[in-house]
Amino acid sequence: MTSVNSTQLHPLFFLLVGIPGLEAVHVWIAFPFCLVYLTSLVGNITILFVIKTEHSLHQPMFYFLATLSLIDLGLSTSTIPKMLGIFWFNLQKISFGGCLAQMFFIHLFTGMGTVLLVVMAYDRFVAICNPLQYTVILTNRTITVFCLPSQDTRLKALNTCGSHVCVMLCFYTPALFSFMTHLFGQNIPHYIHILLANLYVVLPPALNPVNYGVRTKQIGEWVIKIFVQKE
Repeated sequence: MTSVNSTQLHPLFFLLVGIPGLEAVHVWIAFPFCLVYLTSLVGNITILFVIKTEHSLHQPMFYFLATLSLIDLGLSTSTIPKMLGIFWFNLQKISFGGCLAQMFFIHLFTGMGTVLLVVMAYDRFVAICNPLQYTVILTNRTITVFCLPSQDTRLKALNTCGSHVCVMLCFYTPALFSFMTHLFGQNIPHYIHILLANLYVVLPPALNPVNYGVRTKQIGEWVIKIFVQKE
């Protein structure tokens, strides 16, 4: 007598319940997440557009910034739309393949962001510590793009370094709080853990373009020129 082996190595789909304990306010919680996502889209697309259209910004620092914007767009898009679908349209079902793909892209973009922040930190280190050798160290071969002129001053480099520090704080501070609550916050409600984990992948993509748009003079000037001084 034979029997059919129906054992599965993995389920066909998962049910995502949103934020347990806050089901009654899912509809309202979705609004700030939607606002953050729209901010991320508008901010990062604006950064990309400005850098692409203005040839004076075709410099190493701004190429790094454009790459960071692409990573931020990928990270926010791999998380927030599905979250809004759960909150607003009760789209809780996700296939095993879809779940695997989402996890892959979240970890991919997070890892790429970390590597890029290290590269950008090195760029700022060279600009501050060896400003006269900046174009020698960061050559076309090093970053496959054009280099900055040698006129940048230490003050300008330090200002840009300040922007980079803000970006790193935005990227790692929510992650630190998330890790700490998992390690030492056994009595903290479960929904707090989930909200902190969401902030880790949601806030940085929205805050990064604001940081650079406000603190980087060239970006700010061209944003004003495009959106305010249109003829």
